[in-house]
Amino acid sequence: MKEAEKTRWLDDSRNVTKVYWSVWIVCGLLLLVEPLVHKHGEFAFEEWFGFHGFFGFIACVLLVLAAKALRLWLKRPEDYYDRP
Repeated sequence: MKEAEKTRWLDDSRNVTKVYWSVWIVCGLLLLVEPLVHKHGEFAFEEWFGFHGFFGFIACVLLVLAAKALRLWLKRPEDYYDRP
């Protein structure tokens, strides 16, 4: 007989919501504090307000799109390893 699976703290949707909003709040606070931090950028655009956050977001989106394109190229049939 199989035992019931132990529930984890992220199984509760209220905790997931708390984590979601906590991440947004931390990101907002970091964005508010950014003008108080002196940046030593190599280029002038590195000192723009929010540059690193926006750059990171765009880079993440581009990585996901590149992974989707690679998936189409590298994908194998479901029975690829079962064939003789």
